[in-house]
Amino acid sequence: MFRTNIIPNKPAMILEGDKKYLIITDIHIGFENSLAVNEIYVGKNSTINETLQEILELIEQNGIDTVILLGDVKSTIKNISRSEWDEVPMFLEKLSKKANIVLIPGNHDSNIEKLVPENITITSSYGMVLDDVLLTHGHTMPSENFSHINKIIMGHIHPVFFDDSSIINGQRVWLSIKTKKENIFPNRNGEIHITVVPSFNKYFYATQKRTYKRSISPIIEKIKQSSSAKIITLDGSIIGDEALLSQVI
Repeated sequence: MFRTNIIPNKPAMILEGDKKYLIITDIHIGFENSLAVNEIYVGKNSTINETLQEILELIEQNGIDTVILLGDVKSTIKNISRSEWDEVPMFLEKLSKKANIVLIPGNHDSNIEKLVPENITITSSYGMVLDDVLLTHGHTMPSENFSHINKIIMGHIHPVFFDDSSIINGQRVWLSIKTKKENIFPNRNGEIHITVVPSFNKYFYATQKRTYKRSISPIIEKIKQSSSAKIITLDGSIIGDEALLSQVI
C-alpha cells in the first residue's frame, strides 16, 4: 500500500512504498513564447533553470528514486517550438542523472518522443497504475481496465483559487475529492479519492479570473456535481469544500 504526502509549500507530492516517487505536473517548458506574444518577456533560460534547480533540490532532500511527470512537460500542443527542441531534452537529461524519470504524456505533449532521451520511460497517455493508484494527466477518461483502483492522482486542471476579497486570490491550490466509484467506472461500487496536483509552473498564477483559461477534464466533469472536496493551499491550509469548487475548476 502506497502512502501519499504533499510536500509543504511545494506543488509536488511524494508517493511512497518500497520506493519513493516524486509527482509533479504541468511544467509547460517553452511557455515563454506565449508570453512574448503579449509583450511579456522573461530572461532566456531563466525559468527552465529555476524549475530544474527546484526539482533537483526536491529529489535530493527527499531521497527520491523516481520522478513521475504527469504530463504537459512542453507547452505547444500540435508542434514543437524552437525553444522546446533545446530545453526539453536538456531538462530531462539533467533530471535523469539524479533519479529515474517516467513521463505520462498530456495533451500538450504530442510528438514529445522526439525530444525524450533513451533512458526516459514514456507511458500511455491513459496513465500508469502503482498498486491501487492511477497516475494520469487528466485529459482522458480512465480505461475500465483500471477500475480496480481506489485513487487517482492527476494534473491538467491547473487549480487556482479565485476570490477577489481573499489575500490568496489567484494562487495555486490542491484539490482532494471523494466521489462514488461508479461516477468513473459505472460497473463498480465503493468510493474513489482523486487528488488534483497544482501546476509546477508558478507563472500560471492568475489574479484576474476573466484572463485565465481553464483546462477541462472528462474526469472532473463526471464528478464535480456529486462529490465531497477539500481545497488546500500550498502551505497545507484547508480553505474550502465542494461548495467552492466552482471558484477553482
